[in-house]
Amino acid sequence: MTAPTGSMGLIVVGAAGRMGQALIRTIAEIDGVHLAGAIERPGSDALGKDAGELAGLGPNEILITDDALPVFAKAEGVLDFTAPAATLEFADLAAQARIVHVIGTTGMDESHEARLNAASRHCRIVKSGNMSLGVNLLSVLVRQAAKALDAADWDIEVLEMHHRHKVDAPSGTALLLGEAAAEGRAIALNENAVKVRDGHTGPREQGTIGFATLRGGSVIGEHSVILAGEGETVELTHRATDRSVFARGAVRAALWARHQKPGYYSMLDVLGLSDH
Repeated sequence: MTAPTGSMGLIVVGAAGRMGQALIRTIAEIDGVHLAGAIERPGSDALGKDAGELAGLGPNEILITDDALPVFAKAEGVLDFTAPAATLEFADLAAQARIVHVIGTTGMDESHEARLNAASRHCRIVKSGNMSLGVNLLSVLVRQAAKALDAADWDIEVLEMHHRHKVDAPSGTALLLGEAAAEGRAIALNENAVKVRDGHTGPREQGTIGFATLRGGSVIGEHSVILAGEGETVELTHRATDRSVFARGAVRAALWARHQKPGYYSMLDVLGLSDH
């Protein structure tokens, strides 16, 4: 299959998963990009299968492989919603190939940042706990609300629900929203987050940011930030009803990063909503 002239070649890693298939379908729908490769882990039942057929599109002549190096060498970007250990390896490969690496992987923490920062000196990394355009706009609103409503009078709680198969908690999106609230309050989230309440906990500590996690069914993602004051509450909510919202955001991020200098970016940079 011949790629259109000037089209950005994108690799999908974790190509056989639900998000990987959504990415493959989205790439096929958007002008200016094409699928340049599909990667799965060694031992996957999907190896050798046609990526288009697996995603329900019909054959596209891109066979799923576990040999990433030659695929990275001929692409301009990689879309990555896998697992932390795999993402770090893909970041190293993206740095070697000097391509765009869009990271929607959740469950990552501060221990991974040094390696990602090192990779970003040679490639363009766009990383977000949620690639949805709506969620990233929500994070800006949360930051503004947290800044405007004084911690002495307003408590902040982040509530999230996902499908039964999700393995990390709180979700990356919940943490993204918690970080936005902490930025608004000019505090460090890791020093003020309350992620577990059980037993006799005593009264709520002023200025903390609480998290509540729900899991069940096939819920793709629901997030609410609740600001509770005396006699009134403000709720800011986002509901995802289709994984394509994350896929479209990831493709948009790749197209934006294609023309940037090597560096470490967020979706707020992509949307022009960053403060810096």
